[in-house]
Amino acid sequence: MIKKIYIAGPLFNKHEQMYLEDIAKELEGNGYDCFLPHRDQPPEVKESDLKGTDMSQEIKDLIFKTDLDALDAADLTVALLTGQDIDSGTSAEIGHTYAKGKPVIAINANERRYRNLFVEGMLTVTVNNIDQIIPEIEKLN
Repeated sequence: MIKKIYIAGPLFNKHEQMYLEDIAKELEGNGYDCFLPHRDQPPEVKESDLKGTDMSQEIKDLIFKTDLDALDAADLTVALLTGQDIDSGTSAEIGHTYAKGKPVIAINANERRYRNLFVEGMLTVTVNNIDQIIPEIEKLN
């Protein structure tokens, strides 16, 4: 039974972050417990840490551990696949999820691009819009 969901995707601008937050809002509104990396860090990680490149190794290690623990605790990963190529961090999260034998639902936001076939092979299903995610999760339950 799917209860916990890790939401993966690029975090390079406010638009991407807001789209990921919209995904979380839809899932949480349907009773799922979601982890969103830019939103759900421990209190030691300040918002300014997430915006800058000048963070301490201690903070980098904490973010990595928090994200990895959330990936391991999740029953499913929802991955936003937009941009010129699949984001490297998102690809790593997809790979980790796949290696753990858990499903990955990709959302392409109606963006049509050629995708890396290796990463594509790790995806359980790809949807175009946020409103298509819940029906796909229900098929997995």
